[in-house]
Amino acid sequence: MPDGTIFKNINVSKANMDDIYDQSDPRAYFRELGKLGYAIPSVAKPVFQKLIQHLRKGCDTTINVLDLGCSYGVNAALLKHDISIEQLYEHWDQEAIVEATSEEVITLDRRFLDNLGNHEDISVIGLDQADAAISFARASGLLDVGIAANLETTPLSAEETEELAPVDLMISTGCIGYITNKSFENLLPAVTNGRSPWIANFVTRMFPFDAIEKTLNDWGYVTEKLEGEIFDQRQFASSEEKEQVIEQLRAQGIDPTGKETEGHLLAEFYLSRPANEVAMMPIGQVLAT
Repeated sequence: MPDGTIFKNINVSKANMDDIYDQSDPRAYFRELGKLGYAIPSVAKPVFQKLIQHLRKGCDTTINVLDLGCSYGVNAALLKHDISIEQLYEHWDQEAIVEATSEEVITLDRRFLDNLGNHEDISVIGLDQADAAISFARASGLLDVGIAANLETTPLSAEETEELAPVDLMISTGCIGYITNKSFENLLPAVTNGRSPWIANFVTRMFPFDAIEKTLNDWGYVTEKLEGEIFDQRQFASSEEKEQVIEQLRAQGIDPTGKETEGHLLAEFYLSRPANEVAMMPIGQVLAT
């Protein structure tokens, strides 16, 4: 099964965007990813909404969502508000924002989001090792709770463990590969204390999920992959990235023909739930209703 070293080697295939991932505001992040048609939060939104609808049945309380690798809170923005990622790109490309200071950006962002109003009654906890991105997402009001931590190397604190106790749904849209089963080993004792949240991961196709699946299985989860469906993550940043990713896929026995060969990084969807819930309603039924 893959460990962190293998994931690190696979990550070499992908374009390095560390320089835009942890700045004081997300302008560079949206500018660069917008050029690449970064779409995975948008295509994941209706899937997550269906999961939230199922979790809400018979429950009048706010649904608590934990977003792994949340960066600046993009998933929170899309799930809380009736907005698309394209509208966020337009928002961040406005002249007033382009010329603003980081402090002014926070004010403009809060005003923009307040005018949208809340579309979904959810509370979002964001977890990411990018401290500046977490700070922005909290200050702008996208995250209700923000945890800046690297669970690959450091366990949760007592305070962070308490903050994660109410989680009903864990989601991710691209962080698998940067985080491994080690992070899940640190997370699961906190989020499964008295409950069994659903765990929904969109995973770039070149990253094996088997080690994380085994860890989840050890905690009583059954993982289903949505067969026959692939999801657009973004365009390749360069021909070199495309060649390296395709080479990596073929080395793992995954055929990229007609998929990654067309020019986009692609992801697959995995849903992990307690065994009895999977037996009652398989993934196909969950997403069809």
